[in-house]
Amino acid sequence: MKTILVIGANGFVGSHALKSLSQVNDIRLIAACRNKSKLDPNFQGEVREGDLLDSQYLSKLLNGVDVVCNAMAWTSLWSHSNQSRILHYEPTIALIDQYIQSNANRFIHISTTSAASPENSTDSMSLGIKRSYWPHLCNVIDIENYIREHASSEKTMINLRLGIFADAHYSLGILPILIPRLKTHLVPWVAGGKNSLPIIDARDIGEALKCAAIADGLEAYESFNVVGKEIPHIREVIEFLHKEYHLPKPHFNVSFNVAYAFAWLMEKINPIVPWEPLITRSVVHLLEETNVNNEKAKKRLNYIPRYHWQDAIRMQINEMKLKQKKAMSMARPIR
Repeated sequence: MKTILVIGANGFVGSHALKSLSQVNDIRLIAACRNKSKLDPNFQGEVREGDLLDSQYLSKLLNGVDVVCNAMAWTSLWSHSNQSRILHYEPTIALIDQYIQSNANRFIHISTTSAASPENSTDSMSLGIKRSYWPHLCNVIDIENYIREHASSEKTMINLRLGIFADAHYSLGILPILIPRLKTHLVPWVAGGKNSLPIIDARDIGEALKCAAIADGLEAYESFNVVGKEIPHIREVIEFLHKEYHLPKPHFNVSFNVAYAFAWLMEKINPIVPWEPLITRSVVHLLEETNVNNEKAKKRLNYIPRYHWQDAIRMQINEMKLKQKKAMSMARPIR
């Protein structure tokens, strides 16, 4: 019987991974989280409660584990370089080092389809391309490189480059950032909205982690692009938001060069204004073309997404109507 540990089991990715893995027979499932009271009350497996920043907790966390699903994350869409390093990069590297020393034989890491965009994102095995204006993405890429370098036949490292998250319980991401800004009538089409936006439903994210945890025949370092059932263009998404939620459509169009220049200006004046930038270069980067698909994940992981991007958006917006009283911050709260 295989023992699978889900780290960050309270979070957006981790909770859905836990739900998907709970449906698999012949595995022993362990949830790792900071607060077990926030777990799904239907979860019946073992719980290892603690904080990855606690070295004593970390030293025992992987005992008796075969597969590590690391869904722990702190994220920021811009700035916050120090926080990203302290709260995401350093604890993740410490966890990987602990995995290398343990008896576990598979580590699953969460990344983004934007890591190598737009030049090389089609190839999920390509190196990520660092963007100095997005420190958190740089840290994500550094982690990708670290697991690539430390993978071996005994220590398999699986990298999942996931698409744009959407669904209930996700308060950060392009939709909560985009929607309040559309209401200002100041957001333009970028390159005509012709690029794709690889949205993925949370339930498909959980399915992808389940597939990566139980798939046979994975060796050393393998990386996969993982997106939803259908990939819309940005224009389709905004047309949908306009039709179903009466959000304004952009009134003018700019090139990517102009969008990046305007976002740079917004970042520069941020210290003297009392609000976050209207747009940042990282958000523009998320609109770059990725040209990704699920072919490799389907072949190697048996991953088959089931949920349409419109359903994921509906679930997220319905929750935002109840909980989002103001524009969401571009970074998770500093704990």
